[in-house]
Amino acid sequence: MLLGVLGSTALGTAQSNVNDLLAAGLADAQRFTTDYLSPAQTGIVYSLGSSWLNTAKAKPLAGFEIGFIGSMAGFKNKEDKKSFVLNTAEYENLRFEDGSTSKSVSTALGELSGINVVVEDENGFFSQSFELPTGLASENINFLPAGFLQVGVGLIKGTEIKARFLPKIDTDEVEVGLYGFGILHDFTEHLPADKLLPIAISGFIGYTHLDGSYDFTNTNFIDGENQRIEARYNTWTFQAAVSTRLPVINFYGTLGYISGKSETDILGTYRVTSGPFQTTYTDPFSISQKDGGVTAGVGTRLKLGFFRLHADYTLAEFNIFSAGVSFGFR
Repeated sequence: MLLGVLGSTALGTAQSNVNDLLAAGLADAQRFTTDYLSPAQTGIVYSLGSSWLNTAKAKPLAGFEIGFIGSMAGFKNKEDKKSFVLNTAEYENLRFEDGSTSKSVSTALGELSGINVVVEDENGFFSQSFELPTGLASENINFLPAGFLQVGVGLIKGTEIKARFLPKIDTDEVEVGLYGFGILHDFTEHLPADKLLPIAISGFIGYTHLDGSYDFTNTNFIDGENQRIEARYNTWTFQAAVSTRLPVINFYGTLGYISGKSETDILGTYRVTSGPFQTTYTDPFSISQKDGGVTAGVGTRLKLGFFRLHADYTLAEFNIFSAGVSFGFR
């Protein structure tokens, strides 16, 4: 879950470049960081908003299930998520060392390396060169993981409430917590012959929230105090689901829409001591982004007494594989 924690994700892999980016000036640093993090933030939104359902059939009154679900939002073959075009005309103080006016550079998910830029003042008297950061693929990481506990409880006829959570993790550098809730309604429960139908059809609405922070004050990459990244994600999931109603093994499908917003704050005091723009920044900038798109998934579920096991695959802007193990009754 650490990658999701950072939310702002591979800025953690680019800590050594924070000083360099701020040395280009606040506007340039914010522009680059926004484009650099954008695909990772989108992937986390889809990862957090997925994996709610493993059947369309609602649990009966007082029916209960609790389990652990893990998911991966993959980007191995999504080259458009691994790079973006940096056009120096859009920057105030940044240019490529080789004289190019634009070229593809790595995002937080990418692997492009060895791309050098130069920061210089408007008169060209003072300059400093540095290498742009690469991303997760350079470490052979090609997915964004998520994991949480999930509970479902049956209420009145055809209705089930769900909750998901990740108990708060708090270490010297990382702090993260996740919670969510949702409601499923099984429309086939209202049909006169519902017990005879071979399938269940339902609708679902769910909300997931993640708070994460990463403190890198002690990394000594740049002078300052209380330097940290704080990220917040809010996602809404809307789905229609259909599943078979067999005693042991079942199959299910979903069609829906995930909508989410991510907010990332770069906080603390940063003293830039090199380059042409030496200054001190406090809480330099924040990044906000909205994402959304259609999803479609298929999966299978095995039920053996109190024990349940499921796996599914969802097609979306970031394709997601998820699996879970749970225990329940009724």
